[in-house]
Amino acid sequence: MPLDSPVDPKALRHDPGSPRLEARLKRALKGEVLFDRFSRGRYSTDASIYQIEPLGVALPKDREDVAAALTIAREEGVPVLPRGGGTSQCGQTVARALVLDCSKFMDGVVALDTEARRVRVQPGVVMERLNARLRQHKLWFPVDVSTGDRATIGGMTANNSCGSRSIRYGNMVHNVRAVDAILADGTAAHFGEVPGNFGDDVEPERYRGLVRDMRALHRREADEIEARFPKLLRRVGGYNIDMISGDGSHGGHNMAHLLVGSEGTLGFFTEIELDLQPIPPHRVLGICHFPTFYQAMDATQHIVKLGPSACELVDRTMIELARNNAVFRPTVDRFVRGEPEAILLTEFAGDDADDNLRRLRQLVELMGDLGFTGSVVEATDAAFQSAVWNVRKEGLNIMMSMKGDGKPISFIEDCAVRLEDLAEYTDRLTQVFHKHGTYGTWYAHASVGCLHVRPVLNVKQELDVKKMRAIAEEAFAMVREYKGSHSGEHGDGLVRSEHHEAMFGPRIVRAFEEVKDSFDPTGLFNPGKIVRPSKMDDRSLFRFKPGYRQLPLDTVLDWSEWGGFASAAEMCNNNGACRKSDPGIMCPSYRATGDEQHLTRGRANTLRLALSGQLGPDALVSDEMRETMALCVSCKGCKRECPTGVDMAKMKVEFLYHYKKKHGLSLRDRAIAYLPRYAPYAARFAPVLNLRNRMPALAALGERMLGFSARRSLPEWSSRPYRGATQRSGEGDRREVMLLVDTFNRYFEPENAWAAERVLTRAGYRVNTPEPAVGRPLCCGRTFLTAGLVDEAKAEARRMLDALAAAVAAGTPIIGLEPACLLTLRDEFPSLLPGDETRDLAARAMLFEEFVASERAAGRFDLKLAPMPGRTALLHGHCHQKAFNTAGAAADALRLIPELNVESFDSTCCGMAGSFGLEAEHFEVSVKIGELGVLPKMRAAAPDTLLAACGTSCRHQIADAAQRDARHIVRILDEASVGP
Repeated sequence: MPLDSPVDPKALRHDPGSPRLEARLKRALKGEVLFDRFSRGRYSTDASIYQIEPLGVALPKDREDVAAALTIAREEGVPVLPRGGGTSQCGQTVARALVLDCSKFMDGVVALDTEARRVRVQPGVVMERLNARLRQHKLWFPVDVSTGDRATIGGMTANNSCGSRSIRYGNMVHNVRAVDAILADGTAAHFGEVPGNFGDDVEPERYRGLVRDMRALHRREADEIEARFPKLLRRVGGYNIDMISGDGSHGGHNMAHLLVGSEGTLGFFTEIELDLQPIPPHRVLGICHFPTFYQAMDATQHIVKLGPSACELVDRTMIELARNNAVFRPTVDRFVRGEPEAILLTEFAGDDADDNLRRLRQLVELMGDLGFTGSVVEATDAAFQSAVWNVRKEGLNIMMSMKGDGKPISFIEDCAVRLEDLAEYTDRLTQVFHKHGTYGTWYAHASVGCLHVRPVLNVKQELDVKKMRAIAEEAFAMVREYKGSHSGEHGDGLVRSEHHEAMFGPRIVRAFEEVKDSFDPTGLFNPGKIVRPSKMDDRSLFRFKPGYRQLPLDTVLDWSEWGGFASAAEMCNNNGACRKSDPGIMCPSYRATGDEQHLTRGRANTLRLALSGQLGPDALVSDEMRETMALCVSCKGCKRECPTGVDMAKMKVEFLYHYKKKHGLSLRDRAIAYLPRYAPYAARFAPVLNLRNRMPALAALGERMLGFSARRSLPEWSSRPYRGATQRSGEGDRREVMLLVDTFNRYFEPENAWAAERVLTRAGYRVNTPEPAVGRPLCCGRTFLTAGLVDEAKAEARRMLDALAAAVAAGTPIIGLEPACLLTLRDEFPSLLPGDETRDLAARAMLFEEFVASERAAGRFDLKLAPMPGRTALLHGHCHQKAFNTAGAAADALRLIPELNVESFDSTCCGMAGSFGLEAEHFEVSVKIGELGVLPKMRAAAPDTLLAACGTSCRHQIADAAQRDARHIVRILDEASVGP
């Protein structure tokens, strides 16, 4: 099945992947050119319901690259689609065109004027990265969209984005001062303020002509504009012709305002000048609870009279979905009281902290007057406020975490009405949903009457697509009745452009077409958006087209929770949380490369396309798929941080099983996978094996034969591996614990196992080490999973279950030291061997630090520890600890040591990730990932700082790349503990 159907006759001059077009671009551009089928597939979707295969993709390095690409496109007769983060909701960033992605290279700050509060940026700069740079100057760019940690300024400008605080700061059009753009004919111009009476100093002539034409258009259509344009802040539909001055006596106008909201249809932005605002030094937040949704909507018109900087809605559905996400649950439990049907997050911000508190008290009084006494949770702590806003910020992704084919669909989510009509409008629209057998999810910008509402539909089915059309037409008619706007923030794209004529009337639509034709007479830029659109329900343009089907596949892991492997891949809604710029974990390979291919979203899309046959036969086991999955370090950051629950580490295991089954194992695969089985024998030759790290010739030979980088040390074998608990490990009536020692702590760092045994004994426990009835020590099977040998991993899981059955039945805690190994029992085992056995084992298996926390809470774990006055411990959390929310427990365990100052820090993966960083082809990427946070932090630590890391690969990376010695937390506790 093809990726899409053609949408523009101009694009038919070249087929997708055209060798001629590709060759010309590669000769002319300094940046990257991607024309292969897999890359085109990754750029065929955004966060909308649409999918259109592009002709090819280029990533320009600079303005000169853009100009060269536009010249080639013009000469070859192909359309051009500007693209940033690719997170648009309405299909603005998909087209049968040449995609120019600015997000990788054109992401710089060109100039900053702090006194004038202005900044010039390239279009690919991410909003929150810009604000991070501005923070030192106490300035920010205030159009704070919820996707600001991955949204580019170019995309926000093209979209006329708004954000949560638009009630105070307005939309992008109110905050963009100027735009440098290249027009379809190659003319480069500075679009900015033009005086009422201008002369030849406004250059070039092409630009001067546009100014004249646009003013003439406004003069001619002024009455119609006045009659048809909604009188609302949140009106982003069509072109901003209402902001043109038609008469020189009015003092001129800003030509940049026409480009804002133009969705890449008029020109290609190369630089954007923004107005900045002072960061409010003080904020408070009132979280207003309502027993009914209608009451929340009715109260909004009264709340905004208090002058809030934001008033955002969160409905019952979003509250419950957020509670089901491990990342958001603690915050939601803290700020939501009882079972409200809706809450309004009401913020007051400004220079005067006392005034903010005064207005917060007024909010409490107002809620009481409205009949909601005691319904406001007051958040004055900055960290708490930030956590609450993060839940709201991820609203869309939280909504899209619904499993199954029915999803909240974006097509009427941007309607805006007057606040006095909001309650009645939302009530009537809910009745429309019920009439069509569905319901809607609601959240976002109550303060400006623009709520993001998404009816739950299955757009794989023709019946639900017909419902979508019917709901849209009824909703937009209702919006017109209330004199509202059908497009209030997310733009027009393929969803709403069709409805402009009903909204604005035929004269205004013809005026929009005149604007397009004046700027872009040949239709070079982003065809089919705003003017001359396709139908919103043209299923040939959908991601799930007629005939879409998942190919049959005999999966090796249990995917029943998602309804199958392909359905799990379909959970990605393309909203791009994995492109985020904040610390977190997700997605380390993308942060190191900036490539869509090496992003959770890119991998999920590639899998979805392969599993539905859209990338050709055997795409799942192709070398292109192997390259797509190669840099996934299985950090499990997406398992925790992706709001829709995409678990790429698990998907990689499934992929590797099928790929290796077809292509076989390399010698390196076998060396890694079978390590637990040959380790008992290899350890006898530890001094000989360790020569590899001391003799460069052996390291070079190892790279040639096995592919382990000669620039890396390999883990050092111990001549005294851990043999199991000693007789001194506790006697009498002490509580029994099982110390599960993994292969790495047994054969490479046995000092960790001995330290754990001593600490647990001194704390009052009887320590046993589980051993199988016969044969070698137990293993979690992780090394087999990394090579796709799932059947071998299942065999190891079976041995583990048999050996631990008695301990599980007795309720004995099973304690592990290595996060990647112990957490395999909790994460992978239930997928390998689903059933009660693995669920019961998972409930008993815990990391050392989790055991300490649970025992301390129960009044146990009586460990005497000597003070460490003046000492500091710096802890790096393993990715899997963070994914399972145990990193905090590790820090708390160290804090048991009196007078020890314990510090931890946010970072992504260390970059070693098991064997990943040892592999020659991954050495540079491994180090680059480490340099994103972990390695600089460890190098900068004072010489006497105790460096701590629970992961064996983390410790190895820190030793290799930072030349510092980090230890497991259990060794630091052992050093401080008192006893035999």
